[in-house]
Amino acid sequence: MPNRPIKLFNRRELLAALAAVSAACSSSRLFAQEEPRDIFELAAGELVTPATQGAIDRGLAWLASRQNEDGSFGSAGGYSRNAGVTGLIGMAFLSGGHTPDRGRYGEQVSRMVRFLLKNAQDNGLIVTPGAISHGPMYDHGFATLFLAEVYGMSPEPELREKLVKAVQRIIDSQNKEGGWRYMPVRADADMSVTVCEIMALRAARNAGIFVPNEVVDASIEYVKRAQNPDGGFMYMLSGGPSQFPRSAGGMVALYSAGVYEGDEIEKGLEYLMQQTPRDDAFSRESHFFYGHYYAVQVMWQAGGEYWRKWYPAIHDALLAQQREDGAWADSICNEYGTAMASIILQMPNNYLPIFQR
Repeated sequence: MPNRPIKLFNRRELLAALAAVSAACSSSRLFAQEEPRDIFELAAGELVTPATQGAIDRGLAWLASRQNEDGSFGSAGGYSRNAGVTGLIGMAFLSGGHTPDRGRYGEQVSRMVRFLLKNAQDNGLIVTPGAISHGPMYDHGFATLFLAEVYGMSPEPELREKLVKAVQRIIDSQNKEGGWRYMPVRADADMSVTVCEIMALRAARNAGIFVPNEVVDASIEYVKRAQNPDGGFMYMLSGGPSQFPRSAGGMVALYSAGVYEGDEIEKGLEYLMQQTPRDDAFSRESHFFYGHYYAVQVMWQAGGEYWRKWYPAIHDALLAQQREDGAWADSICNEYGTAMASIILQMPNNYLPIFQR
């Protein structure tokens, strides 16, 4: 077979091509009774308006201005130089199409990768010594997620070596119930850390890194056991009420583990839809960004009316809370809040494998 150049289409070109095919099909008798549908249901161009893109651009510009020379973020105090926050900021840039050495913020992304690889320990754990942390497995999970997405684009040998070790650290830390906790040991587990690790494992598997099926199966059982009768999720298997942030996380854990339908999904969606964002969502909800980071993923996966109702609501709530300098404020740190808001607003872009349907 002769060698021929391969035509690569960007998303806009793909949408145009699909629209042309849809128009042609709709004129045929076979499709005459069906209303043409965009494969993405509501394309990014319909949801990411100029005002939305302007908010995203200001947020990413503010984040870029906060990067330190070593690739980390933030000054003294707070969660500065935190590996997990760096990973989430990296996801915000990747969600806008900025990849290592490519795009407006390609250099910033490359510096983030180098920073995280430098702080990858011999045992696979990715943490920044001396940085404030809510728990090393949070830092490790978000950092591993980002590096896995990067590896899918730039399969560099050093990146693969350290990513494999990072994945193995997650595997080795899974407890007998199937979940994870703050420390990289086989002890107790909670829903919040567990979803973080499951997402990292899914991203790694997407990029071709081996993850044993039994690890995934055990994590599914843990998450299912943590669901309450009302469809929400408890914090630990010892019991407790449902709350929105961890319930959104529990649903993402199921989706990331490959569970897309069933009673657990239906009940979880019903619970979350009772929490649809309102105008005062920012002020009345605890762990606002954390919860909506997961919730927007759930609604994107669910699609249909779930997505069409949820995204405009959280979109409006976020745009109303953006500061004049482009940042979003959060008690953890503003870099964290801005990264989360930017990821949420860019979900319709559908660029990253971990977020794609």
